[in-house]
Amino acid sequence: MYSRISARALARVIPSQAVKASPALATSSRTFATSAMSLDAKKKERVKVHFPGALDSHFSQVLEIREKMEPIDTFRVMDTDGKVLDSSLEPKVTEEFATKIYKDMLTLNVMDLILYEAQRQGRISFYMTNAGEEAYIGSAAALDAEDEIFGQYREAGTLLYRGFTLDQFMNQCYSNDMDLGKGRQMPVHYGSKALHFQTISSPLATQLPQASGAAYAIKRSGRKNCVMCYFGEGAASEGDFHAALNIAATTSAPVIFFCRNNGFAISTPASEQYKGDGIASRGVGYGMHTIRVDGNDVWAVYKATQEARKIAVEQHKPVLIEAMTYRVGHHSTSDDSSAYRSKKEVEDWKRHDNPMVRMRKWLESKGWWDESRENAHKSTQRTAVLKAFAAAEKRKKPQVSEMFNDVYDKLTPNLLEQKKELEELIKKYPEHYDTSNYAKEN
Repeated sequence: MYSRISARALARVIPSQAVKASPALATSSRTFATSAMSLDAKKKERVKVHFPGALDSHFSQVLEIREKMEPIDTFRVMDTDGKVLDSSLEPKVTEEFATKIYKDMLTLNVMDLILYEAQRQGRISFYMTNAGEEAYIGSAAALDAEDEIFGQYREAGTLLYRGFTLDQFMNQCYSNDMDLGKGRQMPVHYGSKALHFQTISSPLATQLPQASGAAYAIKRSGRKNCVMCYFGEGAASEGDFHAALNIAATTSAPVIFFCRNNGFAISTPASEQYKGDGIASRGVGYGMHTIRVDGNDVWAVYKATQEARKIAVEQHKPVLIEAMTYRVGHHSTSDDSSAYRSKKEVEDWKRHDNPMVRMRKWLESKGWWDESRENAHKSTQRTAVLKAFAAAEKRKKPQVSEMFNDVYDKLTPNLLEQKKELEELIKKYPEHYDTSNYAKEN
């Protein structure tokens, strides 16, 4: 009920000299003294409130209207040239570990280029690239293999790091009979029970409350694991975001909310998406540990996720990470980003703050990478992707009956009736229901 009170309104009830004696408008708030007593004296008299809704607050005779908070800094380890800024933050990792991360980033780039072009040729129906955001693979490297992951749709690199094969990626994008999702989802909606990666959903932000629930279940089970939930800053405008953070905070659920703030919610720039200090400030508002990190810095992302996981697993508390990055590619193959940003802007980001370049330069400074290894890996992976692509393209679609399975443990009477009706239609009108490209029924 209490909102902004103008100086004119206060003048009606407070003597003019009291208004004159009040502090000037500060950057973060407006404060009005209600008497001539000094602010220091007021603070000495502060008494903690007894209301259950704000137990850390104190009573005050100073009317303070808060407008802004101190901005949260962005943690980074490397500069844009791959140089570690503080020797104490130098990653203590092996050559094998570091090169695996970079190799997966390269493989992701190769796969993105091929599948993007495949969609443009009409060979698959849809695709989303990861260009400019590859450093999030550092977060995957900081997790335990049995930590549960809820993704949005730009986390193919996390699956790649965990061992999802190129064949599995291609089978899903083609929705063929080897697709783990049995052809029921559009491309890039991956999932793997074996790799603890929950199937991606198209509706925005639905994975957030699901992640909170899964984390609470893990807490109750006694497992020494956590949940990692990825999403974009656009999803943070959905009600599910707020519900998820609130329930995670109040139940002390071991979940890491990883926001990829890439500057655009499809075509809506961050400047129009929200006000205030980004997404990170909301974590503080919900009473949870919060980190803002340079999302183009692999080692900063890795370190931030490491620390977040310790808090989640050891203290059973949620953590919000806001990774600041920039989406270089289009939102998806259904989007043309030139309609809302200039080509120069995109090229400037690719040239001046490229997560791939940062990581490569760091590896080269250690003597762990060079041009020949770069070219060899790209060539090998291109061949491997094209081989998996060709194999997936040749396979048949799943059995028609798969559209009825897995809804319930056993087919219900109404599903059996629908299945029978479809079979009869296919048999009666083969010219309209061509099933030659579908796997044969058992």
